[in-house]
Amino acid sequence: MSADTSGDFITLARVVKTQGRHGEVGAEMHSDVPGRFAEGMKLFALPKAQDLKIQGPRRELEVEDLWPHKGLVVLKFRGVDSMNDAELLIGCELQVPRGERADLEPGWTYVSDLIGCTVLDHAREIGRIEDVQFGAGEAPLLIVANSAGKKFDVPFAEAYLEGVNIAQQQVRMNLPEGMLELNAPLTAEEKQEQQSERTKKKSG
Repeated sequence: MSADTSGDFITLARVVKTQGRHGEVGAEMHSDVPGRFAEGMKLFALPKAQDLKIQGPRRELEVEDLWPHKGLVVLKFRGVDSMNDAELLIGCELQVPRGERADLEPGWTYVSDLIGCTVLDHAREIGRIEDVQFGAGEAPLLIVANSAGKKFDVPFAEAYLEGVNIAQQQVRMNLPEGMLELNAPLTAEEKQEQQSERTKKKSG
């Protein structure tokens, strides 16, 4: 699966930290296509949004060396030879042009294609996918927003997935009862109500 932050590029990984003293970086993988990274391949580093004014547009990089390490992939780029150089890459999306994305086996889906799809739990519409987040869990999280603006974190896990139809922009899931309520972040109003309840209990 791969995530995408721009229509013409596919994000394969995100730099999360420096690794070592010679310009290496540790990146979380957003692609589980075997052998997706290789020595000599070209990647484009896109700075995170808040740093665009500082770091400028995409920067082309060449992979000099790579190896797995504690759930991350360590990448050494040609010309990035110090910790200071590597720090400039923290938070960057490592991308390739959309036309270079790998062919997938039947049944696999690019996560980038999920953005904008409607999520259905059985026949009930939950909302549309706004984002896909990768973290410590085994499955990516679909950030789904309904028409009222309420958001839900839905694990894109095979155990809950009934089917994906990109042509119809639908993701059909079979979610355990109560999961949506459990994984829904509190709205501002709900946080205020919760705080009021705590205040009442303290005063009581």
